[in-house]
Amino acid sequence: MGYFLLKTFTTALIVAGISELSRRFSLMAALLASLPLTTLLAFIWIYLDTGDTKKIAGMSHDVFWLVIPSLSFFLILPWLLGQNMPFWSALLLSCTVTVAVYGLGFLLYGQFIK
Repeated sequence: MGYFLLKTFTTALIVAGISELSRRFSLMAALLASLPLTTLLAFIWIYLDTGDTKKIAGMSHDVFWLVIPSLSFFLILPWLLGQNMPFWSALLLSCTVTVAVYGLGFLLYGQFIK
């Protein structure tokens, strides 16, 4: 239980730190947010838990292909906000479109990549 709390606290601290940094240094916060920190932490936790490098290699391959559909969110949200759509509506619509793009990505992934 203590190990789970350590993992949770470490991950939450990074997210909160990025949020606080964004108040003063937007570009630096964006840089940190764009790093694959959650993926790196997941790899570290998996390695420490199992030592299974094949599992990490497989997950790394999968993450690579699943990053592509996630990019749609970062194109749609700023565009909607630039059209003066209210934040919560833009966020919801961006998430909805991203889920649809992920669905398409999973279909293509299953047919062409795996």
